[in-house]
Amino acid sequence: MTDFKFPSLEYVRPNLDDIKNMYVTWTNDINNAKDYDTIKSVMLKADTDIKPFETMLQLAYIRNTLNTADKFYEDEMAFFNENLPLLAQVQLGYSMALYNSPFKKELEAEYGTQLFSKIELQKKSFCEKNIPLMQKESQLTTEYQKIMGTCAIDFNGQTLNLYGITKYFENDDRNLREAAYKAYSNFYSSNEKRLEEIWDELIKIRNEMGRNLGFENFIPLGYMQQGRTDYGPDDVASFRDQVKEVLVPLCKKLYDAQAKRLGIDHVMAWDEKRVFADGNAHPIGDDDFMVATAQKMYHKISAETGEFIDFMIDHELLDLKNKPGKAATGYMTSLDEFKAPFVFSVFNGTIGDMQVLTHELGHAFAGYMAMRNQPISDYYSESTDIAEIHSMSMEQFAYPYAEDFFGADADKYRFAHLQEAITFVPFGVAVDEFQHICYMHPELTPKERTYEWHKLEEKYMPWRKYGGDEFMERGGYWYHKLHIFLYPMYYINYTLTTMGAMEFKKKMAEDKDKAWSDYLNLCKTGGSRSYLNTLKFANVSNPFLSGSVEKATSYAKEILLKEIED
Repeated sequence: MTDFKFPSLEYVRPNLDDIKNMYVTWTNDINNAKDYDTIKSVMLKADTDIKPFETMLQLAYIRNTLNTADKFYEDEMAFFNENLPLLAQVQLGYSMALYNSPFKKELEAEYGTQLFSKIELQKKSFCEKNIPLMQKESQLTTEYQKIMGTCAIDFNGQTLNLYGITKYFENDDRNLREAAYKAYSNFYSSNEKRLEEIWDELIKIRNEMGRNLGFENFIPLGYMQQGRTDYGPDDVASFRDQVKEVLVPLCKKLYDAQAKRLGIDHVMAWDEKRVFADGNAHPIGDDDFMVATAQKMYHKISAETGEFIDFMIDHELLDLKNKPGKAATGYMTSLDEFKAPFVFSVFNGTIGDMQVLTHELGHAFAGYMAMRNQPISDYYSESTDIAEIHSMSMEQFAYPYAEDFFGADADKYRFAHLQEAITFVPFGVAVDEFQHICYMHPELTPKERTYEWHKLEEKYMPWRKYGGDEFMERGGYWYHKLHIFLYPMYYINYTLTTMGAMEFKKKMAEDKDKAWSDYLNLCKTGGSRSYLNTLKFANVSNPFLSGSVEKATSYAKEILLKEIED
């Protein structure tokens, strides 16, 4: 089907008994196969036949996030949350039939070893005792997302959602910025009791899931859920140490320079987004202008990105405007039946809109290329630690076109965006370490956990000051990071992949054609290789090696320091 439009796609709840029976049939066919051609035929048929089911699941998810108050899709997601874990056993049975096939070597020769590395993770991360826990986990994460999506903050004569209030963090009036930040803080503090309870329950549930698999806590399972096969917590801890040593001092210099530009003693939490005294860069057109300009940009970048953006717009696969009830998030997902990425976000008239059009569309472009270059849907999406290289690198590839979006303020955009890319990393590793602490120390009370975040801010963000806001001072800022609740152990990916993006930035300055060739190869390979093997294939450095953070960020550091000196 090539002539579809996303809004007109019909949703029909799948019959999960039929899906179970399909898996059982495929498993039996694999077990009874007498030759490699039969095994391959069954696997490819299963790969095709499961796509309509997966597409319906994503359609329900997307429409639920488009309007979290829509009861129909809320009920559909409740149905999936309750029943999807019940499919895990038959899915594993099918995967293990492939894994134990006498024709495994032939499958590896044609499709690579990563197919079976994924099955090994699937096997290690599943046990039947975890099914009811997975169901409860889904209910809790859905509740958190609804609390965020239905946020309504009365401020400055308006009723605003989370994206609406954060726009004020860039306002000219410092008092208004502070008041907006306080209103933002008040939303979380007013919901703190239930958020504490949700997080407490999630820690208990996830740790129990880990123990049911023989682990001390959730952390090893969390790494497996992220598809990590060739590195572990010790590697990540050493990376965090490099960030503290190399980037925290640089970030402090950048914020000191920002305070000087703004004419203030110190950059407070509500000042961090106000990068320039005479105003930040803002898009020079409305939402429709931004999308139209992005379409022109992608045609200039390459033939492949031009074809991609036309596909996204023609099929209405972008939903970016701010609307009441929209989930407070941004993401890219795929409708595999149509080989179609879908991008969701919430524009708010700041430079963040440009980041959406590059970051999420970077994800989408990678999915688009993988779906057209990989032979099986298992390889359409890569491990999460690779995925963010696509998005963050695309942000860098867009720098030459900033004038089209920001006019005379293009240099402001480039500086502010690059500064944020670097200053984000200490926050990102703090989010990761916070999760490790919470799962390793479930005995901590909710308030003690929140204080652990306060200590991490002192460690990784010593410049952060809240001006007496009691909730934020004791560590409440972490509540806003939905990844902690929804996507456990994910967040370190943004920091690891920032290193890859900064490498691509340097490559682009040195040899644009070679940089794009490496990037295109990265996108086309999808999930067909492990993390470290994918980095090697795309000529990107291993971020865990000693000195890697300093090396990867040296070019960006040089640019930023020159700018603040000038």
